[in-house]
Amino acid sequence: MSYAMMRHFRRTVLSSQQIRLESTMTNLTQEDFVYRPPLAQWSKVIREAEKIVGYPTSFMNLRWLLSDEFANMAMHLRKVVGSNHPIMRTAKTVLYNEHNNLQPWGLIILLLSKAITSPVQPLLTTSVTEKQRMLAELTEMIRTGHYIHRGLLNIPLEERGKAMETSIFANKIAILIGDYLLVTANGMLARIKNQDLSYLISTALRDLSEGEFFGQRDCQNIPLPGKPIKRDRDMFKITSDTVPLDVKDILGSPIREWTLRTMYNGGSLFGRGCEGAALLADRSSEDQKIAFLFGCHLCLAWQAASELQKFTNNSKESFSLVSAPVLFALNESPELYDQLKNLTNVSEVNLDTIKSHIRNTNAIEKTRLLHEEHSEKARSYVELFGDNQSVHTIKRLIKTL
Repeated sequence: MSYAMMRHFRRTVLSSQQIRLESTMTNLTQEDFVYRPPLAQWSKVIREAEKIVGYPTSFMNLRWLLSDEFANMAMHLRKVVGSNHPIMRTAKTVLYNEHNNLQPWGLIILLLSKAITSPVQPLLTTSVTEKQRMLAELTEMIRTGHYIHRGLLNIPLEERGKAMETSIFANKIAILIGDYLLVTANGMLARIKNQDLSYLISTALRDLSEGEFFGQRDCQNIPLPGKPIKRDRDMFKITSDTVPLDVKDILGSPIREWTLRTMYNGGSLFGRGCEGAALLADRSSEDQKIAFLFGCHLCLAWQAASELQKFTNNSKESFSLVSAPVLFALNESPELYDQLKNLTNVSEVNLDTIKSHIRNTNAIEKTRLLHEEHSEKARSYVELFGDNQSVHTIKRLIKTL
């Protein structure tokens, strides 16, 4: 029954493609959630990677997507199809996207697990692999649950009433679906029965939460860029320490601000997922650190590539005001900040004007260099895990960005 319900819901969502969700009510310029690599040629390499791990990513979310609980909540979500609520855009991204709803994070964690798991002691290897698969799934679930939670609409008390009943109902459904995924993921984490892994994932959850309160925000909790400040040393040091991320002297410094926001926004979670794979494979603390750094830099490379794509000549996509091209442009032309500093609602910004200004600066080229830097670092870290098919496939995935 759940499967039929979900198929019907999916068709209903897709049939609403003609509805313009890009209204002032949808947070289209929300800080980009690191969801998937942006390029189409990724798909072929993905399929080859799935053959290596023996685990099709198209089934990684079936544990929750076809459950009775999730299907019931999805059926309630049908009531808001046709509205301008952000949860509808979120639902379409989760259920259907141009890459057939691939789960790249989970697949990378599985490939890394395959690369670092010793082929000896078959019985032990089988046990570890199952736990690593659970880790890959729960990492995807946490990411998706957090993404859904962000698809909320802030409704002032004075505006709540009959006219906003649909939006209020959609908020409740978004909270329930996000909670369900996060609770289920935590239940899976508990069943792995590894205290150290639980600690690592909990630090990632802390970072996701703290990121929602970092920096200035508009009335819909959409992040706004910090005031540009010239700095001699524009770096952000990524370490595997489990202490909270350093927020000192960050805002206004483009690379530092962008890196911290991306780490908060999923980089830390992906890094801890990769580190956890090494932990479950009983690798040394040094290898676990390398796995974490690999995951972080790969996530940063994905984010930079995704943002670059939105500034191509034929792109009609909206972009975040805290994306790397914007932050670089603000630093190069501080007067542009005057148009943004007193914003109460990001929907008031003319993104076409901002994009034109950005194209007249070196911001896009700086973002391209940022992408290349993190891609190279991710490649160099994964090469430390040997010369094998899984590592080669990961390097091919990096190359497609």
